[in-house]
Amino acid sequence: MNVSRLRSPRAPRITTAAVATAAALGLLTLSACSSGTADEAADGKLKVVASFYPMQFLAEQIGGDHVSVTNLTKPGQEPHDLELKPKQTASLADAGAIVYLKGLQPAVDEAVKQSKNKHVADAASLTSMEEHGTEVDGHDHSSGDNHSHSHSEAGADPHIWLDPVKYAEVAKGVAKTLGEAAPDHKADFEKNADTLAKRLDGLNKKFSDGLKNRASDTFITTHAAFGYLADRYSLTEEAISGVDPESEPSAARIKDLQKLAKEHHVSTVFFETIASPATAKTLAKDLGLKTDVLDPLEGISDKSKGDDYFEVMEANLAALQKALGTK
Repeated sequence: MNVSRLRSPRAPRITTAAVATAAALGLLTLSACSSGTADEAADGKLKVVASFYPMQFLAEQIGGDHVSVTNLTKPGQEPHDLELKPKQTASLADAGAIVYLKGLQPAVDEAVKQSKNKHVADAASLTSMEEHGTEVDGHDHSSGDNHSHSHSEAGADPHIWLDPVKYAEVAKGVAKTLGEAAPDHKADFEKNADTLAKRLDGLNKKFSDGLKNRASDTFITTHAAFGYLADRYSLTEEAISGVDPESEPSAARIKDLQKLAKEHHVSTVFFETIASPATAKTLAKDLGLKTDVLDPLEGISDKSKGDDYFEVMEANLAALQKALGTK
């Protein structure tokens, strides 16, 4: 019997050079797979998760080319009642930084807390907060200097971005958080925040000058989103609903609005692009008033009167000028 025929085929010889080559290739592959850390996108940019549009806008404007921003709230979606998917919740833990506004979206508040992310910019902590949307004896006083804010049971009004001055204060805080998350780009973040603050200062002056000579100080809106704006420019906002856009007005509130519309020469009832305009249009029809859009800028959609924060805010200014009879 020829034993040599029963032997298994001879295994190829593995040389030292082959081992070295294989090791090098393995290291290259491993390096390629791990080139981006958990808090970085594939292109090396800092991954930032924003809770809704005003926070997304800040992150993009301040982060510039150094960040990749994901918005938890889809365009046209009502942000107050946002429910997060498991993937979205997980993205908060993996993010390089989070930009959100505590008190606006309960689901986001809880998810941010659970994420234990070290780099979190909470807009509510970066400027002073006030209480608007007060309802006392069926009368909802969500206004400027003419009404007290001391009896609100709804807590602090979250709509700070509608005041350009407060929004600029928040921008500085966001820049600090991004700088801590990506120290190599800290100077760029601060520079971008300064540029944004100057633009917001310019917007503030446009509102201040544009609303000076007016026939009326009072405007009616769907919900109390414009308390900070009213405070800034000494206006009075009268909201059909409270701070929550989904709340239904009482019969007493509707009667109250009918009375004050006549007393304060209100010409327009404002509705929004996201929330239902039904109640606003019904009230306007009963009073023989006009309707128009005053956008709380909680999201940008194809119905928005502009493509970004500044364009929509300027559209809001034009709408207020028309409604208040400015000269």
